[in-house]
Amino acid sequence: MRVYILGVCGTFMGSLAVLAKEMGYLVAGCDENIYPPMSTQLNNAGIQLDQGYETSHVEAFAPDVVIVGNALSRGNAVVEMLLNENRVYTSGPEFLHDYIIKDKRVIAVSGTHGKTTTSAMLAWVLETAGLNPGFLVGGVLHNFPFSARLGEGELFVIEADEYDTAFFDKRSKFVHYKPSTLIINNIEFDHADIFNNLEDIKRQFHHVVRLVPSKGQVIYPYNDAEILSVLAKGCWSTQATFSTDDNSADMVANHVASNGSQFTLFNQTSGESVKVDWQLIGEHNVKNALAVTSAAQSLGVSLSTVAKALESFQGVKRRMEKLIEKGGIAVFDDFAHHPSAIKTSLHGVKASHTGRVITVVELASNTMKQGLHKSALKEAVASADNCFFYTRGDLSWALPEELGDCFNDVDALLNSVLNAIQSGDQVVLMSNGSFGGFREKLTEALLERD
Repeated sequence: MRVYILGVCGTFMGSLAVLAKEMGYLVAGCDENIYPPMSTQLNNAGIQLDQGYETSHVEAFAPDVVIVGNALSRGNAVVEMLLNENRVYTSGPEFLHDYIIKDKRVIAVSGTHGKTTTSAMLAWVLETAGLNPGFLVGGVLHNFPFSARLGEGELFVIEADEYDTAFFDKRSKFVHYKPSTLIINNIEFDHADIFNNLEDIKRQFHHVVRLVPSKGQVIYPYNDAEILSVLAKGCWSTQATFSTDDNSADMVANHVASNGSQFTLFNQTSGESVKVDWQLIGEHNVKNALAVTSAAQSLGVSLSTVAKALESFQGVKRRMEKLIEKGGIAVFDDFAHHPSAIKTSLHGVKASHTGRVITVVELASNTMKQGLHKSALKEAVASADNCFFYTRGDLSWALPEELGDCFNDVDALLNSVLNAIQSGDQVVLMSNGSFGGFREKLTEALLERD
């Protein structure tokens, strides 16, 4: 089968392309922006990449089916061609289910934050246990050469996004996966471009809860009010909880270091416990580890094997990834863009470091640009000693001056940050966007410093 993917360089679609190629299909795709690291991964997989959304690309490849990414909408020339010529097309999530995972035992990792790290961590734990899982993770993994693979066993781990599926299917992606195990890390308001309010998001989460079989499992943080309100609408599956501060949960982390780098896993049911000393920091990552442990234990993985895997887990690119350390200044790149994620990431860095923490935040998400999180920003950056903000000039609101300086020019931002930072500082760049090339410019400038 010949498969052509529109929007192939997106994290989900690029990973799907790798899986389709592994299935033996002939795969090609196009995107408006083709750049590393996804373009590198696709090239390494032998997948043909075309620049731009041109009808000629599709015509030349002559696909049996076209997979349409959710970044494309009506008015796009290729979309109009598909409709006018009655071509066979589908969405990425639907293709994934129908052609790749419908006979698998799917473990879906959902939530507003932590999906990528948690799904990568779970895949590594299952790999360490010798279960050879398949997986699709929306990021570049340090423990695996690709962000997706079929695997040889029955298990398949997937990062389950609540964003909509395609221009012709406005349901959340995760309803297509039909998981047997569902992890819900958290539920907060985000994606203001497609959801009107938190209740809209919770409705989608309940749609996926309805699909978990009665012999399946829903795993979530103990006593989380938003998740409990979703489950109150109906849950027909086994439930398992985790917590870092309440021993009433099924899986608990005790003796957690202030920066989250050490903790003890405790299984309430079995009474077993094991210490973990790992590379990650932050209480949010400890919670991610608890969710993973709960899922792994339900699949028969021993607690000692879980701990061993966690200690060798290297994380995911752009999740508190160290870019450079020069002249006593360390620069980290973090995907955090929601106030809750910014807060927990900065708290973890502050707890790990005696010097100053400087943060540079790009206000790039649709929800942030609309100002729906502006009241939470002050608390989000409270752990930082100095804050800088970057916007492409498309904010619908004004950043309060007391939060820090806001720039819409990358070079001006770079000069101010370089003048402010000094030896001993930890600099954390936070964005889900491109940052206008700021990451690369800052790294280059520090390398050139004497």
